[in-house]
Amino acid sequence: MTFEFEAIGTHWKIQIEDEISDSKRSDIFNSVMNRIAEYDKNYSRFRADSLVTEMSQKNGVYTLPEDARPLFDLYQRLYYLTEGAVTPLIGNLLEEAGYDANYTFETKELHVPPKWDDAILYQFPTLEIKKPVLIDVGAAGKGYLIDIVGELLSGMGIRSFSINAGGDILHVDKSNTSIRVGLEQPGDATKVIGVATVGNESICGSAGSRRTWGKFHHILNPHTLQSQRTVLAVWVIAKSALLADALTTCLFFVEPERMNAAFEFEYVIMYPDFSVVTSKNFQGELFLS
Repeated sequence: MTFEFEAIGTHWKIQIEDEISDSKRSDIFNSVMNRIAEYDKNYSRFRADSLVTEMSQKNGVYTLPEDARPLFDLYQRLYYLTEGAVTPLIGNLLEEAGYDANYTFETKELHVPPKWDDAILYQFPTLEIKKPVLIDVGAAGKGYLIDIVGELLSGMGIRSFSINAGGDILHVDKSNTSIRVGLEQPGDATKVIGVATVGNESICGSAGSRRTWGKFHHILNPHTLQSQRTVLAVWVIAKSALLADALTTCLFFVEPERMNAAFEFEYVIMYPDFSVVTSKNFQGELFLS
């Protein structure tokens, strides 16, 4: 069973290898779409009716959704590991740079995002908003939603499937077979720079050539107020899409050794001169030196 759709601003393709009855197909699809809609209603900064938009308009103590803990726990940890470079408090800066709800891509006056302790107090299940701030979970949110959809499928008794959301992939297989995933060449979606072998795990990628406008791309440095240019593209393989997605952004700002001390993952990093480095145990092949 394969179905494709558009959601949270990207294209999804879900392939299920299990035998699925015709009567169950619509149940699976509807369950997936309803779960994505629920997630989007909570965490999308592009929606006027979302929880994060409400938080940006009124200070106070908010009760977070039940699924918020893995996401906010990770963000809190990454914030300090990257010295504030990876922060969920970057939403206002992204809007000021032009990446706003209306996709105007018109730059306004830019401001440094507030520090974690100045703006929020996170003690799950509550989040206290101390000063108006627009939360953006784009560095990890899509990966986490992929995991959530994967857990939903597993909960419905499905044992072998792949979820591809805009090139970020979660592969689950009861027989432990692997898939080969092409690493898209930055700036040319018709080519790959190599292939990664992915087992029961996730691979996510991020490149400065995606979502560009004016002098910006979507990975902004909250300290310099400029898009990060020291890295061209990153791919990360990890057990969860949440972690893989988040680390692709982290590796634009910090050396992989710092993150390896805290998490288990493999990586491929491409620099602006098109040189490439990989982690020691990366499984795959590269077509560039």
